[in-house]
Amino acid sequence: MGRYRFVHTADIHLDSPLIGLANVDDHVARRIRTATREAFDALVSRSIEEEVDFLIIAGDLYDGDWRDYQTGLFFTRQMGRLKEAGISVFLLYGNHDAESRITRHLQLPDNVKVFSSRRPETFRIDGLGVALHGQSYARPDIEHNLVPSYPEPIPGMLNVGVLHTGLGGRGGHENYAPCTLEDLVHKGYDYWALGHVHGREVIREHPHIVFPGNLQGRHVRETGPKGAVLVEVEDRAIRELSPFDVDIVRWARLDVDVADAERFEDVVDRIRARIERAVREEAGGRLLACRIELLGRTVAHEELVVSTKRLLAETRAAALGLGDEVAWIERVMVATEPARDSAAVSAREDALGELSRMLDAAHEDETLLSKLEEDIGRFADTLPYELRTKTEDRVLEMAVKRNYGALVGEVRAYLLARLAIRD
Repeated sequence: MGRYRFVHTADIHLDSPLIGLANVDDHVARRIRTATREAFDALVSRSIEEEVDFLIIAGDLYDGDWRDYQTGLFFTRQMGRLKEAGISVFLLYGNHDAESRITRHLQLPDNVKVFSSRRPETFRIDGLGVALHGQSYARPDIEHNLVPSYPEPIPGMLNVGVLHTGLGGRGGHENYAPCTLEDLVHKGYDYWALGHVHGREVIREHPHIVFPGNLQGRHVRETGPKGAVLVEVEDRAIRELSPFDVDIVRWARLDVDVADAERFEDVVDRIRARIERAVREEAGGRLLACRIELLGRTVAHEELVVSTKRLLAETRAAALGLGDEVAWIERVMVATEPARDSAAVSAREDALGELSRMLDAAHEDETLLSKLEEDIGRFADTLPYELRTKTEDRVLEMAVKRNYGALVGEVRAYLLARLAIRD
C-alpha cells in the first residue's frame, strides 16, 4: 500500500450559464463564461503534474442537460488526458446531473468508473488497498438517506464513501440525500468524499468528512479560493489534506468605509485603494470579480444615491486602470447614510420636510400597502422561480418577500437624496 495521493472534487457545474453579465465588456464576460471549463482543465493539468493516483468527482459534474455534445466532448477529452497519465476517475452524479436530467450521453474512456444510480456500488483499487463506495442520483430530488444502504467497510482497506448530500441543509443548500454527521461517522469509513455544498469545509477528522466546495465560483455568493482537496494517504491512514485551488476567476465582496468623505471623487479614491488591496491580498494572481458596498455616514451620500451609473463607471475605470484582467466590478451597492439628521429633515417646514413626513408614515398606510400588494406583489409572483429565490437585487428581494415597509424606505431615501441635491 505505502503512500499515495488522490484528489477530491465536486460541484464543477461544467458549462454552467452565468447570470448578471449584461452590459459587461465582451472580453471580461467571455473570460467569466469559460471559467468552469478553464478551471476543470487546470484541475486535470495539476493532477497530472502532481502524479496523483486517482480523482473523485462527488456529484454535479454538469449543471443540467447538455445544450449540445460539446460539453460531453470536452469532458471526454479531459478524461483521455488522465487515462494517458495513468490516473483513474471515480464519478458520481448528483442532483444537477442526475440520470433523469441528462438526455445526451457519450461513452467515456475505461479509466472512468461511474457509480450506479440503481444501488450503492463499490470499486476496489487492490494495488493501493482502497475501496470506494457510492451511489449516483437517479433523479434530482433524492429525499431519503442513502447512507444506511451503503456497503459495510471492507477490512484491511481504506474505505472511502462518495456521497452527494445536503447534510442537514448545510450552507443553505437543499437537503438532498439527507443524513446526519452521526450517520457518516458510524458507517465506519475512513474518508467521506462529499459534494453539493459549495463552501470548502473539513467537517471532521478521523474519520475525515470533507466538502471540497465547488471548483469555480460562479457569482458573488461564491467568494474566496475555489478548487478541490488533495488527500495524502500513508499506511491506510489519512495523513494530510491540502487545498488544490484551480479557480480562474475569484469572487470577492469588498466593504468600503467612506465615512467623512466629502466629495464624490474622495469616494472613488477610497474604492480604488480597496480594490488595489484586494488584488494584492485576495486575488492570488487571478481575475478578481468584485462587488463593492459603500458604508458610513457622509455628506456625499445624496450624490452617490442619485449617481449610481456614474459611480459604477468610475469604479470599473479604477479597476481597469490596474491592468488587463486584474479586476472587474460586478456591482456597486450604496449603503451609506446621509450626514444630515433625518429627524431634522422631517421637522423642516418646507416641501422637503413635508415629503419626508409623508414617507415616514407611508409604511402604516393600509391603503398604500394594499395597493402595493395588488400591483407589486402580484407582479413578483409571476417572476421565474430562479429569479425570485436567487435575486441579488435588493429592491426586487424586498418586493418578493412582501417587505413593503423597507421598499417604501428605499424610495424615501432616493427621493430625499434627489431633492437634497437641489436644496
